[in-house]
Amino acid sequence: MNPEITFALVGLAVLLALLGWPWWARRQRQRMGQHPFPAPWRRLLQRRFPLYNHLPPPLQRRLQAFVQVFVAEKPLIGCQGLTVTDDMRVLIAAQACLPVLALHGERNHPHPYPDLRQVLLYPSSFVVKAKHHQPGGVVSEGREERLGESWQEGIVVLSWPDAQAGALSGQWGRHGLLDAAPGHNVVMHEFAHQLDQATGPANGAPALRPGQSADTWAQVFKLAYEDLRWLVDAGEPTLIDPYGASAPEEFFAVATETFFMQPSALAQQHAALYAQLQQFFRLNPVNWA
Repeated sequence: MNPEITFALVGLAVLLALLGWPWWARRQRQRMGQHPFPAPWRRLLQRRFPLYNHLPPPLQRRLQAFVQVFVAEKPLIGCQGLTVTDDMRVLIAAQACLPVLALHGERNHPHPYPDLRQVLLYPSSFVVKAKHHQPGGVVSEGREERLGESWQEGIVVLSWPDAQAGALSGQWGRHGLLDAAPGHNVVMHEFAHQLDQATGPANGAPALRPGQSADTWAQVFKLAYEDLRWLVDAGEPTLIDPYGASAPEEFFAVATETFFMQPSALAQQHAALYAQLQQFFRLNPVNWA
């Protein structure tokens, strides 16, 4: 065969493969999301993620579809000798996917976190080297203990014990196995950073939804952020995790945790902030209580 014809045919085949891959992957996700949700997975979420029990049936079914796709597509890698089980995958997937039920994928085509490459799971908190920027331009380095991290390269790092504890926290935990008032959820926190990092380095200003006002978002978040910083500096108790006072991107992440894990209290104490998050996530957790 003429070499030019061979080259053209090979190029055509590659082009068709590239064009066909997104369609094939989309079809695979649709099929995975339509599979019956395994009964052991459902029982696991009912016991260890009490919020699941409060979701309206349509959202429960959508979360099930997202979990199936997440477990099938996103590698969870155990670190420091940790063996990753299906229970770990499912519990982390449910917490990660809940915030994006109305954001990622079409109605019947779940596609959670398309840029996520993998999740690293540690048997406990882990230590990292961190840089600290101090007044006067001084930069110091030190070692910090952390429960989770989110990298712009599509990697999330989590402490497994803290991922379990977060699933039981908040107002939902009072109706489940644990009376845990703080709404800490390290999985939602780090995956909120992934949303923030979708368009560049995390800065507390993720890509907003159609119809949302960037000016209103900035005003509401700035006011709530400054209010949290004032309360933390004054030593006053706060609903939102004081860690959110450390930077705007951390404020967005902890506000996301509170929105899903303590929605009733957030709506009462920070109505404008709740409204902005409700518009962003297109979900209204207050109605699930």
